[in-house]
Amino acid sequence: MAKKSNSSDLFDTLRAAGLRKKVASSVSDALASGRRRADPPKAVKSVVADLKRVADEIEDRATGGPQKRKAAAKKAAATRKRNAAKRSQAAKKGARTRAAKR
Repeated sequence: MAKKSNSSDLFDTLRAAGLRKKVASSVSDALASGRRRADPPKAVKSVVADLKRVADEIEDRATGGPQKRKAAAKKAAATRKRNAAKRSQAAKKGARTRAAKR
């Protein structure tokens, strides 16, 4: 039996991990092409960036990220409202004091 090439081995690994056939093919072909480079081709970089972005989104949703942000935003809005009310009361008190001195 013929030995599998590195590109077909990578292709099979990517397919088993759930990547689409065209993406797995383009990544394995780009990495299997001849010489080794210091940095991978642009196509591979973009696929890796997309996969990282998706993994981050999955992790964020799994840990309740959107709900946490929503709660934090509500708390921040309440704090801003409270501080604005304090400023308003202080301004009104100052205005009353100035009016009484006249």
